[in-house]
Amino acid sequence: MKHSFIDKYSDLDSFIHRLDPRTRILSTLAFILAVMVTPPTAWEAFALYFVLLAALIILAQLPPLYVLKRSSVVLPFVLMVAVFVPFMGHGEMTGSYNVWVWRVSLSHEGLLVLWNMLVKSWLSALALILLSSTTRFPDLLKGLERLGVPRVMVMILSFMYRYIFVLADEVMRMRRARDSRGGLGTRVWGREQLRQIRTVGNMIGTLFIRSYERAERVYGAMVARGFDGQVRTLSALRFRRADWGFGAAFCAALLLIGLITVIS
Repeated sequence: MKHSFIDKYSDLDSFIHRLDPRTRILSTLAFILAVMVTPPTAWEAFALYFVLLAALIILAQLPPLYVLKRSSVVLPFVLMVAVFVPFMGHGEMTGSYNVWVWRVSLSHEGLLVLWNMLVKSWLSALALILLSSTTRFPDLLKGLERLGVPRVMVMILSFMYRYIFVLADEVMRMRRARDSRGGLGTRVWGREQLRQIRTVGNMIGTLFIRSYERAERVYGAMVARGFDGQVRTLSALRFRRADWGFGAAFCAALLLIGLITVIS
């Protein structure tokens, strides 16, 4: 089971890694908020936001290719939602094209909305990847709890991240068992394919039952060991001078970018 899917590079030693998790969480929230309120026409502001994140990624010693690949995952989902917006927008038209028997037109307003969603989603994803890649998951949960996030939400996140890998291994074992019994079938639609659909449905039902039973066993074991719902880590969280200095410098950079946007 792989348990470093999110915090893969959290064991590195850099200035960003040594910051308090709460400092990184609050800085990430401030960055996302600043990106969200930036007008879509402020091209230079988005460029400066990217430069700021790139500097932090380099300072954190994270592989740039890894960060770019992880952040690009969000783009297809945004495109699925907003790809038709340029064809349905109103206002000034930037072009009209013949697609088979239809004639479609691109609006300037629709393209601006598409750009706005893409760039803001990508920059927000970059910031979240920087946060998760420099913070161990238990420390991230502890920071969220100390910032006032409801304890039940923290526990749900903790169990979800811990046992999603267990469930993935369970699915792989069930697939191997199905395939070893000749469950691959044929590519021709017919009774064999219907049997495959029925088999997949049975697997999903079995997985749900096993997950429920495992949850009951895990909960009973945790209660027997005195679990009270609180996240505990070996290191105590505390703000230091570096945290205050980084937070002040980061907020000043965001305010400067906003000021440049207003002036231009």
